[in-house]
Amino acid sequence: MSLSSSSPWKKSLGGVLAASLLVATGCESPEVVPTADKQQSSQTSRIEGTLVVQARTRGNAVVFLYDADRPPPPQGTGRPIAFTIVPAEQLFGPALASDSPGPFTAPFAFSLVAKGRYTIRGFIDVDSCRNSGAQPCHASDFNPWYGVTSEPNLGDIGGAAVDLGATPPRPLTLEVAEDKEGRLHALTNITVSFSQATSQVPFDRPSFQVAVQGGGDATIPSGSQGKILRLTPQQFENVGPVDQRGKAFLVSYVDPARAAQQEEKQREVWPRVVVRKLAEATGLLEDNDLDRNGVLDATGTDYSGDGRPDLVVLRAGIITDGLIPLLTDTDGKPRTTPVPVSELMVGVTATALDASNPAAPVPLAELPKGRYSVVLIQSTGQTWRVPNELSPAIAPVLGTQGVESQAFVLEVP
Repeated sequence: MSLSSSSPWKKSLGGVLAASLLVATGCESPEVVPTADKQQSSQTSRIEGTLVVQARTRGNAVVFLYDADRPPPPQGTGRPIAFTIVPAEQLFGPALASDSPGPFTAPFAFSLVAKGRYTIRGFIDVDSCRNSGAQPCHASDFNPWYGVTSEPNLGDIGGAAVDLGATPPRPLTLEVAEDKEGRLHALTNITVSFSQATSQVPFDRPSFQVAVQGGGDATIPSGSQGKILRLTPQQFENVGPVDQRGKAFLVSYVDPARAAQQEEKQREVWPRVVVRKLAEATGLLEDNDLDRNGVLDATGTDYSGDGRPDLVVLRAGIITDGLIPLLTDTDGKPRTTPVPVSELMVGVTATALDASNPAAPVPLAELPKGRYSVVLIQSTGQTWRVPNELSPAIAPVLGTQGVESQAFVLEVP
């Protein structure tokens, strides 16, 4: 690695060498004191507690820390601020090779936590191959660095720090705040619970492939009528570290009770679809989120002219015409359980929105040019996106073979 003369790293190194020279020549070391400048002094704290697991299956515990104002799917689109992994050996101890239901406990901790409000969620990344002779089995496969390996699958066990005093129970909001002296105090004795009986993930992620209905290219010119996309499930059985075996999409009403009072065109269904703009450079980075933290970059592009970076999506949605009959029982009432379907039709229009406020997306005057991804969000919060790391141009980094269908993008020319 080469360093320019203006490199901050090189300047720091020069300072260290100069200080060493002063000591060598007999000068006294300068006194070191903490800075009183609050702009240069960043305080952090920690959140720690205990994992409590009741399960007969085994696997590593994956624990996520979220900003309370940016929850993950299905409630929102937030991404973890931090994560920690507690190995199965530490969590289950001598019972690792048994099927004892527990409960089992192990400590966890998040360090360097800044002032703010947080929630904690996670899952047991179950390795059903460990103690079972049943086939096919599903090994632990969580890898946080890739979109295709960063979420729970069928058989994993969800968990969270829960506010049991709420009705119904909801994720517990944890606040790291300053005391009267301006110091941050640690949050301790936090319990994160996992239960196989109540929180086992019932489905694999909604992995899919895309085709443009009626043929044609995958472009949406400004002023056009848009496109209809046909999504069909795609299975990946041990494609390197990726193992997704879902054979159907699970469709359900977002709110069956409310759907019973609405006209058919007003009824909202799971899964949901998002068509989001990708960054200009080739690859998988999303526009205005080049650091992949789920927060719009302060220096991102302002397409709307309001002085703030925009989260650009195309207006899109699941076409429900053929789904409504499937979601209605023989008495004409909305079904309360998901229904498997072999395909989803998605309408994508030539209308762009700024969705930086998801509750109130704002139409953009112009259609931003570039590439757009297609994201499917399941009622369980599990997602799948194309393009992804199985794209042949990117797969070698993941150590697996490429799958051409996973390179699909929509493009606004």
